[in-house]
Amino acid sequence: MERTGTNILGLSEVRWRGAGKIPSDGYTFMYSGGERNERGVGVLVDPKHTKKIKGYWAVSDRVMLTKIKGYPMDINIIQVYAPTGKRPEEEVNKFYDDLEKAKSQCKSQEITITQGDFNAKVGKGRRDDIIGGYGLGESNERGYRLFEWAKMNEMVISNTWFEHHPRRLWTWISNDDETKNLIDYILIDKRFRNGMINIKTLPGADCNSDHNLLMSKIKIKLKSTSKAVKNLKLNLKLLKTNTAIKEQYTVEVKNRFTRLEEIQEVEQRWEKLKDALTLSATETVPTMNTTGKRKWMTEEILE
Repeated sequence: MERTGTNILGLSEVRWRGAGKIPSDGYTFMYSGGERNERGVGVLVDPKHTKKIKGYWAVSDRVMLTKIKGYPMDINIIQVYAPTGKRPEEEVNKFYDDLEKAKSQCKSQEITITQGDFNAKVGKGRRDDIIGGYGLGESNERGYRLFEWAKMNEMVISNTWFEHHPRRLWTWISNDDETKNLIDYILIDKRFRNGMINIKTLPGADCNSDHNLLMSKIKIKLKSTSKAVKNLKLNLKLLKTNTAIKEQYTVEVKNRFTRLEEIQEVEQRWEKLKDALTLSATETVPTMNTTGKRKWMTEEILE
């Protein structure tokens, strides 16, 4: 994690029994296993983000949910280890039932990332807005099952949307170094798909596994929205006729304008500018004697 600059690392097939939370050298490791030393999943968080852990839920030895405190919304990480193709269908059904349990604990306004070893091949070729055009090989039945689950939960299989050399796409290699497949995936809510800056494997990470480290870079910008004020109409004429109110309003606007210097993005600065105008007005301009809905707009204040 130190060498690759990883903040949060998901692990599949941990093979630890039980469930727990272990601090180590500033890092925090949370894991979810069964009664035997097989299967198991875990999430390792670096010292910078350890204090932001709100909690974790050990659903089963194949699924766990970790919640990270974010602003203005929390981030949910569902780590998975799906049954291999040799396992019976009943075990696959149980896995997706557990996955649904974890997903049901994630609020719609939060950011949810589902990641891990799905032991499924979604194949090459775009499908709807779920699977991109940069997968590998042919799809199989487990891949179709994953596609259906992602579609039902309005998530995208993110690492199929980034074009890279095949060595940066495959995530698993056989013992004889002959067969290479893409069976590990990172899914994210559709509404936050643009926050995925890049996803690729790091073959040189040397993590002592037959899987390559699958690395994602995420940067999510959220637009701020001002809360609507109900049953309010401001007497904006006072900004022209009342000197005291006009001066007070000007001071409020100037104070808020000073905060805009830190914002570089044009759209975000414009949103903050409108907020500065409207919020300053609501704090300094008296309301009119009316029960009608709010009628004034930013343009009226500018006048």
